Amino acid sequence: MEQISASREALDLRRIVLFCLLAFGISGSAALYIALNGGLAGLSGMQTLLVLALWYMPAPAFAHLLTRLITREGWSDLWLRPRFRQGWPAWIVAWFLPALLVIAGGALYFLLFPQHFDPTFGAARALMERAAAAGSEFPFGPEVLILLQVGQALLLAPLINAIPTLGEEFGWRAYLQPKLIVLGWRPAMLWMGLIWGAWHWPIIALGYNYGLDYAGAPWLGMLAFAWFTTTFGTLLGWLTIRGGSVWPAVIGHGALNGIAGLSAFFVQGEPNPLLGPLAHGLVAGIPVTLVALWLWWNAPEKR
Repeated sequence: MEQISASREALDLRRIVLFCLLAFGISGSAALYIALNGGLAGLSGMQTLLVLALWYMPAPAFAHLLTRLITREGWSDLWLRPRFRQGWPAWIVAWFLPALLVIAGGALYFLLFPQHFDPTFGAARALMERAAAAGSEFPFGPEVLILLQVGQALLLAPLINAIPTLGEEFGWRAYLQPKLIVLGWRPAMLWMGLIWGAWHWPIIALGYNYGLDYAGAPWLGMLAFAWFTTTFGTLLGWLTIRGGSVWPAVIGHGALNGIAGLSAFFVQGEPNPLLGPLAHGLVAGIPVTLVALWLWWNAPEKR
């Protein structure tokens, strides 16, 4: 709460620029490594996962630490104290709301584009057939597989994904947001979303999130994802302020990552990835957008 109620002070542009240069530079080198090794298709799934999890995603956290060291800023106000006793409602919202928004967005997309909904769960069946061919046959049907996916996403994913998402949120919400909040709630959330979105652009240019088989690739994908990071980032920014800690944003980000691919189990045909059915599509992301607009209107600085 002190982030918003604090008196206005000068924008610390020197540290903001240095932080962004470091975050973009470190993650950009990871994207360059992927590109020089044949792109996403040139690396195995495990190799790509390791590069993203150990090199790309932690870049904002590394940038946070390096900026403090280089500028001798000190180590106060790291936003790492959980403050669970005062901020527990933000933890609850962070744990469950992203999953509800993803499910609502997928349902809205299939309602508007019913031709892309597969009631036979063909994608889930195909996954189970591949597992069976590899010697890992499931003792249940696709319906149970989907329910298990939802269950683990709701109960376990926010915690399991906390380690990789901390690499991002310790940079964005624990360092950059306190620097930008002096501009006011709405300008800060706009800048946070644009910067966070642009940080993803190197891997989106390689086909991550949207692929490359759509009109306007990869540029329209970059713009669409910047919209998503602005809307969902507003929720994460609000959770950070309400929780008085970076941990609700870490949990919320992990919760999103744990269930973001749920709609893929129900899809058929060739939907435009810029629209959906995954949550970063413009149509499937409408529930997130509505929440963000509500938070923009009910800015924490009003309270």
